[in-house]
Amino acid sequence: MTDTWRLFKNLQRPLSTAEGLAVDDTLPRSVSRNGSPPLLHLYTFVPSVIVGKYQDIEAALRLDRCRARGIEYNRRSTGGGTVIMGPDIVALGFGINVDYPGLKGGVGGLFETMSRVLARALEKLGINARFQPKNDLEVNGKKIAGLSAASETGNSLLFHTSLLVDFDIPLMMDIMNTPLVKLQDKGYNCFSQRMTTVRRETGRDLRVEEVMNAIRNGFEEVFRIQFRDDQPDTWEQETVNRLIQERYTRESWIFSHKHPRSRMGIGRLKTRGGLLEIYLSLAGGSIENVVITGDFFSTPERINRIENALKWTSARKERIEKSLSSVWENEMIYGIDVPTLTSAILKAKENQVRL
Repeated sequence: MTDTWRLFKNLQRPLSTAEGLAVDDTLPRSVSRNGSPPLLHLYTFVPSVIVGKYQDIEAALRLDRCRARGIEYNRRSTGGGTVIMGPDIVALGFGINVDYPGLKGGVGGLFETMSRVLARALEKLGINARFQPKNDLEVNGKKIAGLSAASETGNSLLFHTSLLVDFDIPLMMDIMNTPLVKLQDKGYNCFSQRMTTVRRETGRDLRVEEVMNAIRNGFEEVFRIQFRDDQPDTWEQETVNRLIQERYTRESWIFSHKHPRSRMGIGRLKTRGGLLEIYLSLAGGSIENVVITGDFFSTPERINRIENALKWTSARKERIEKSLSSVWENEMIYGIDVPTLTSAILKAKENQVRL
């Protein structure tokens, strides 16, 4: 017997960042607490830009230009980097139990599984795509989708992606602050050499709905399930409304990873798991305060544990590594290990000493 999953597909209008993100955050909650089968949400946003859970939004974006252009900005609950969204970009939220058959474990396994779904969808449109770790889906070396995930609700998780049907590169260049270290690492002098779109690859003016239908079919074939079109029930709509009010329209959420105070040293390091930005202040030879930001994948609890373990630790390399090792777990920060994080902390220490 084929399992039936639920699909929320919104084609009537682009959603605000608050509404779209609130619906997505409701998906794993409904799976975990409301008895729902896996839930897929396909939709588009109004012109907007969304940063990852652990990014410093003021460092990532030129907020004055966003306001001047009428571009919404917000912070999602999943990790990863900044994404530009709009009516020609398919937004996808997906909630599922972590132990669902066919779903590989860990962040890396999840990305591998979900990239197969998206690659199958693109194949139906005549595009040959493949997964490029840490979290990109690429066509001939160019990014067409970025993958993101979080697990903050019991035994369920939320997967995010944005699939580029079309894309405004000049807008991206105008409103984003991309760190030089990330540009150098990519090896590109122009974003147009780094990104591609469904329309560019197919040479056809495909409608967003056609791409959504291909994604639906990709899920059904890879997981061997079928979808039924649905709408949020009463419990889910109440949860969406609460998340809009308590999270996605509040500056305390949107600016939750602000610039630390100016006297903190900054250490930036491009790693296999993403860009690490470490803010560090010293008191004598000890770490007085440390803030870990970037476009990596982890959980708030794990980041808090790491930061707390480092406070008042001697700022010597061996002591930092010992403190980190005392709390470290497998995939505590996806793609990042203790020596790598230590290197970023030591960079911040060097810059703090120079202040």
